[in-house]
Amino acid sequence: MKMAARRTGVRGETYAYWYLRRLGYVFVARNYMPARAKGEIDMIGYDGETLAFVEVRTRTVREEMTALPELSVTEEKQKLVARTARMFLLERRVKECPCRFDVLAIDNEIGRAPVVRLHKDAFSPQM
Repeated sequence: MKMAARRTGVRGETYAYWYLRRLGYVFVARNYMPARAKGEIDMIGYDGETLAFVEVRTRTVREEMTALPELSVTEEKQKLVARTARMFLLERRVKECPCRFDVLAIDNEIGRAPVVRLHKDAFSPQM
């Protein structure tokens, strides 16, 4: 069960990467994890002049699962992503630039094309 969820997540992140590339995002990191700290950011890239920290949420659609995957980005997860983003900015010595947090949700239904919802500036924790 856990391996199936991991495969779904990896497929979702790969699909999200190419989807966002087609929208013009230029990525500088994928699956960023800071040294000696908890947290991961799925993708980090520029959307124009703005540095976007992207959280990808993928689900396989089933009748018993009605919640949208983007709703799983809880306040606790938002704080963790924001802290990890600050570490990224420090480690990479990124000078001042506009930043935002995006959530990309993907619904997979067997035999159909994925349904994608991109929420730009989905949350705004204090940086």
